[in-house]
Amino acid sequence: MDVVRTCVGCRDRASRTTLIRVVQHNGELVFDERGVLPGRGAWLHPTSECLAAALRRRAFARALRVSPAIGFPEAEDAQTIEQYGSKNKG
Repeated sequence: MDVVRTCVGCRDRASRTTLIRVVQHNGELVFDERGVLPGRGAWLHPTSECLAAALRRRAFARALRVSPAIGFPEAEDAQTIEQYGSKNKG
């Protein structure tokens, strides 16, 4: 039986293997591709639509119980998550 998580962007439930984990690290949001970083995690489909919805709704702040001002560093953006999604499909 596969572990099921809820995407913070679209709120759909999906298998953990199809989602990417997002954690707070040094005051910024980072993608935890291996799923091993310590702390609370928020789960997200690897699509720019789900990322945009989660950012718009401030879902990361609620899920991770951190300040709403938290965000991704300049290098971590929709292009990064799209690359992860295409790599994960293969």
